[in-house]
Amino acid sequence: MTDILTGLAVGLLGATSALQVASVGAALWATERPLQKSVISGTPGVTVLRPVCGLENNLEDTLRTTFRSSYRGPLQIIFCCSDANDPVVPLVNRWIEAHPEVNATLLVGDDRLSGNPKLNNLVKGWAAAEHDYILMADSNVLLPHDYIQRLFSRWTEGTGLVTSPPSGIRATNLWGDLEAAFLNTYQGRWQLSSDVFGNGYAQGKMLFWRRDILENAGGLIALSRDMAEDVASTKVVRKAGLKVRLLGNLLPQPIGSRDWQSVWNRQVRWAKVRRMGFPALYAAEVLSGIAVPMLLTLFLTLSGTLNWASLLALPILWFGLEYLLARRAGWPAKPRDIATWIMRDAMIPALWVAGWRGKGFEWRGNSMSSDAVGTTTES
Repeated sequence: MTDILTGLAVGLLGATSALQVASVGAALWATERPLQKSVISGTPGVTVLRPVCGLENNLEDTLRTTFRSSYRGPLQIIFCCSDANDPVVPLVNRWIEAHPEVNATLLVGDDRLSGNPKLNNLVKGWAAAEHDYILMADSNVLLPHDYIQRLFSRWTEGTGLVTSPPSGIRATNLWGDLEAAFLNTYQGRWQLSSDVFGNGYAQGKMLFWRRDILENAGGLIALSRDMAEDVASTKVVRKAGLKVRLLGNLLPQPIGSRDWQSVWNRQVRWAKVRRMGFPALYAAEVLSGIAVPMLLTLFLTLSGTLNWASLLALPILWFGLEYLLARRAGWPAKPRDIATWIMRDAMIPALWVAGWRGKGFEWRGNSMSSDAVGTTTES
């Protein structure tokens, strides 16, 4: 029996270590790969939808970048807000007035399309979009001047959607660093590597659509059929026989200050979204951090299969690879960042368990449940 357990432990440790090496290697390739030929010619018109709600961290900076596009084609910018009394409204209006040369507007109102408040906020913007290429870009992401050119460069043969997870930058306390640790060398790494292997999946921060692809699936209502629009977007694109492509150079999100509870709640929410959207993949997530491999290494060390140096060699290799990726990708990689990578991986088993519990969560004061997914609500 001991031999069987030892053999299983060796096999599982080898598999998880190989996945770590492969995912980092693929993510490195994704950040530096030569671009394929885009199927987009010329400078087609683009509509950018930015849902806004409340005064978030670094909002002045992120909104400012909306108006600094170097794209030479027709560009329409629509800010969407559900409440006329939201404190973000005067801020958005001030930026629009300061840039009369930009075709930008703010639409206010809440269309009760579904139980997803973000989608409800975007309905009016989608209806008012003038162009066939439509970008849904969250308000807390910085938009480089050439972000539209970057998105078009990834629209290669067979593309149905281009997306970009956020890279966390400008954290100002330990918990902000922890949030960036989840975004960068964990979630960003896995999404980039999945894209390299032809299995890209969407991230709701940045969804760049060609209008007809989503309209053929039923329009925005199709994105309400899962707990999150990014899961639904992935399914829409794959059902159409197309691929989700990722930018190699992820667009940055200033993190600012966070607290422990908000980081935990956000990660549990995302865990539940992944579990309800792709349960088979989620079942394997517990193996994605170093916690399980370290337990396996400890077992093999105590059984005499490995020497004690293995307990030090594994984390050096594991996080050394992440450090290499972070440095090459331009992500934070200071000593405190490395410490939060360790904290993050220690949290993964507990988050994985929490992700299996319940059918819903609260997001920005809205209760969301899988029982209500796919239903249309009335005003």
